Amino acid sequence: METMMGLINLEHEHDFLNELTYFRCGAAVPFAGRYRLIDFTLSNMSNSNINEIAIFTRSKYRSLMDHLGSGADWNLDKRHGGLFTLPPDWNDPNYISKGDLSHFHHNRDYFKRGQSDYVLISGSQFICNAAYDELFKQHLERGADVTLLTTIYDQLLPEHNACIKVGADENGVVHSLTNDPKNSRVFSGVYVLRKSLLLDLVDECIANYKSHFFLDGIKSNLDRLNIHSYHFNGYSAIVNSIDSYYRQNMALLDTTAYRLLFSNGQRVLTKVGNQAPTKYTGTANVSGSLVATGGVIEGTVENSILFSDVQVGKGAYVKNCIIMKHCIIEPGAYLENVIMDKDVKITMDQVLIGAKEMPYIIAKRKIV
Repeated sequence: METMMGLINLEHEHDFLNELTYFRCGAAVPFAGRYRLIDFTLSNMSNSNINEIAIFTRSKYRSLMDHLGSGADWNLDKRHGGLFTLPPDWNDPNYISKGDLSHFHHNRDYFKRGQSDYVLISGSQFICNAAYDELFKQHLERGADVTLLTTIYDQLLPEHNACIKVGADENGVVHSLTNDPKNSRVFSGVYVLRKSLLLDLVDECIANYKSHFFLDGIKSNLDRLNIHSYHFNGYSAIVNSIDSYYRQNMALLDTTAYRLLFSNGQRVLTKVGNQAPTKYTGTANVSGSLVATGGVIEGTVENSILFSDVQVGKGAYVKNCIIMKHCIIEPGAYLENVIMDKDVKITMDQVLIGAKEMPYIIAKRKIV
């Protein structure tokens, strides 16, 4: 039986979330009240019975490693295979490989030791809840060299500007990879190919001083590779900016969107916490919000997302906000359109108001 190994490639995902990526890589940024962005990709792979998964990291990966641990929460703490975090290797400074090709080169043994003949590659910016079994099945049935997971958005948003758009015929054969702003078929960053082809393309790219595996190894060889598109029609989102991060979080306050992402029969896995339920006092007033465990709510929370262990004091008002773990909002404070990173404290009677198009962001551990 043919199987896949997984690779989550974070090399080209730079600090796209401003203050939220001061101290962590983008993949480790909290999302939707209890998850991290990487949880969706990792869960999709685990739920597809991919039992050996590697992560290419570049910088600020301490928070990511703390979140992932041994991989047990994703059923990846295995004797054979499991989860591998592969930081950059600088032991060979004279070698000509660069970009993500240096990761592929220095971690070639990961692929060679792997039991699978195919590799599924993804980033962390495409948010969906889907098994990749049908993608792999189509790839095998059509005898493709590469199969790209794509989706079509009814409305193109600013976050789609940076995405590759896919041109394909009625049979799904890809004939163009462009940045056409009028093309609504968006490449998710998820694709599958044979391991031997991957290693051959890596060698070819390094020999020609290239630095980006997908752009230089696959897109540049569109004319000689048999590339197909697999259409995903479930709920999805691209998170590659503060604007998209805020908007896609707030979209999940709509119960229909939330159910489409989380209630399709497949669990999104994450690091398990052991907090008690959040306590709501007699003065609490909460509406239209996602509130995680471990907190104490004495004030008003409206249309907001609160992660675990958040304290909202009596008389405080929180509206259209994203409040991360261990934050304290003292009595009388007023927050609207604010994103607070972990361990932030808002002192008594402070007023902070951002715009929906540009929320006010407070970096980790600040006191305001």
